[in-house]
Amino acid sequence: MESSSKFTRRNWMLGTAGLAAAGVVAESSDAAQPIADRSAPKFKLSLAAYSYRKLLQDANSGVTLKTFIDDCAAMQLDGTELTSYYFPQDVDADFLYDLKSHAFRQGLSVSGTAIRNDFGYPPGEKRDKQIAHTKTWIENAAKLGAPVIRVFAGHQKKDISAEQTHRLMVDGLAEVCEFAGKHGVFLALENHGGPTATAEGLLKLVHDVESDWFGVNLDSGNFHSDDIYGELAQVAPYALNTQIKVVVSGPDKKKVPTDFKRVFDILSEANYRGFVVLEYEEDKDPREECPKFIEVLREAMG
Repeated sequence: MESSSKFTRRNWMLGTAGLAAAGVVAESSDAAQPIADRSAPKFKLSLAAYSYRKLLQDANSGVTLKTFIDDCAAMQLDGTELTSYYFPQDVDADFLYDLKSHAFRQGLSVSGTAIRNDFGYPPGEKRDKQIAHTKTWIENAAKLGAPVIRVFAGHQKKDISAEQTHRLMVDGLAEVCEFAGKHGVFLALENHGGPTATAEGLLKLVHDVESDWFGVNLDSGNFHSDDIYGELAQVAPYALNTQIKVVVSGPDKKKVPTDFKRVFDILSEANYRGFVVLEYEEDKDPREECPKFIEVLREAMG
C-alpha cells in the first residue's frame, strides 16, 4: 500500500541516511517559540474522562459520557475533557453533536479530547492508519467544539535509528497539524515516554514542527527525572493544555503527592492561560476522589 505521507519510502530512506551520517537533525528556521502574547495567567478547571476509565469501560457501571459530563457540572468545573477512547468506534456526527449539546446545557465547555497515535512507523500501511485516525479525530473534535487534541509522538521501532524516528515523527505531526489548522483545532504533544520522556526530547520535536496549530500538552506526572518540576518549567511556556495528576515519581518510581502549588507557580510564571485538567489515575473510586482533588486544585490556584 502506498503511503499517504508527504515523502515516499525511498525519499525517507535517502533523507534519514543523510541525517544519520551527519549525526544530527537540523532545527527548523521557523522553530516554534514560547507563547509570548499572554499578559497574565488565567486558569480554568476541567476533568479528563480518562479519570473514569474503569467506569466508562464497564457496561454495568451505569456511567456514560453524559454521566461524566453531569459530574463535571456538579463539581462546578469550567470544562469537560472527553477522551476519545470511550466513544463508539464508528462515532457519527449525531453522537458528537448530542454530547456537545449536553455539555453546553450543563454550562460546560468541551475543553479538549485525547487520542492514541504513533508516528514512529516508517511509510506504509501502519503509518497511514495512524495519520488517518488522527485526521478523523480532528474532524470529530471540530464537531464537538473541542479546541485541542492531546496527541503522542510515538515510539522508536526496531531497526530505525533515533534520527530517522525523529524525522518520521516531525513529518507525521506536521502533516496532521496542517490538516488540524484547516479545521480550527490545535494539537498538543504530551510528554509521554519515548522521545518525549524528557523536556529536551519533547522540545526537540516541538521546535522542528512548523505549525501555528501545534504546542505542548503539559502532563505533571509524566517526567521521571531527578528534577521533575524543573522539566515542567522548561515546557510550560509552550503549553496549550495542562493535565495534572495527583502523584509524581522520580527515577526510583516511588509515588509522592504532586506539589500542586508548585505546579501552579510554574504555570503562573509562564503566563499560562487555559484549562488545567485533573487526570486521576489512582485506584480509589474516581467519583469520590475527583471532587476532593478539584477542591485541592482550587485552593492551590490561589
